[in-house]
Amino acid sequence: MSIHSINGCIGCGECVKSCPTDVLRLDPHTGKAVIKYVADCQICHLCRLYCPVDAIIISAEKTIPVVVSWG
Repeated sequence: MSIHSINGCIGCGECVKSCPTDVLRLDPHTGKAVIKYVADCQICHLCRLYCPVDAIIISAEKTIPVVVSWG
């Protein structure tokens, strides 16, 4: 599992919008983000970076360093 948990989700949907592989969805009953397609996660960290409340935790064994291009 690449994304470990989504604790403290406020249901803003920013993680869902930022995910390039459509792994996350908003649960229609709770209105909060859920990990729908775990195997498709590319561990790009965009969901974690765009979350305004730091609710997404990525498992240490699956974490890769975030690479930022400056030019």
